[in-house]
Amino acid sequence: MSQLLQTLYASAPVDDLIIHTLELVDPAFAVDGFPAGVIRIVQGYENKTLGLETAETVAFTAAPFGVSLPAKSVKGRQDLSFQIDNVTGEVLRAINASQEAGNKTKVIYRVYAGSDLTYPANPPITMTATGAKVTLNSVNITATFHDLVNKAWPFRRYTPSFAPGLKYYG
Repeated sequence: MSQLLQTLYASAPVDDLIIHTLELVDPAFAVDGFPAGVIRIVQGYENKTLGLETAETVAFTAAPFGVSLPAKSVKGRQDLSFQIDNVTGEVLRAINASQEAGNKTKVIYRVYAGSDLTYPANPPITMTATGAKVTLNSVNITATFHDLVNKAWPFRRYTPSFAPGLKYYG
């Protein structure tokens, strides 16, 4: 965690805020007001223009949402849960389209210090959505960013085409 964020969490100064953002990336997304395939939201009541880690400046739409960060553990998988409230029908249709298509939605979580909106205060956390529950006016999404349980090991498969000596002749 950056020194600036540590200070903000520890002292909670009145003149500086911690700003949370979410970026959902899926080819099935087609929502008015957002670029094709992307939904960017910022926690709060005002739209913001923020800098990304790529030095690109993009617009984020204000939305009330909550983030539940996982506790540090030694499990092979850690999940992050968030709930976006008061979503429009367009966003609900986009999430439903993604689920119906069976796409893997990429979720990028960024934290900014209110005093410096040109760059995230920490490196972004990129996750894959593993579940979504859609209600009339909210979306609950669970995403994982370290899925060791479902990762194959060894990474390289030893098949007869890769290692011909493994094939049994008899």
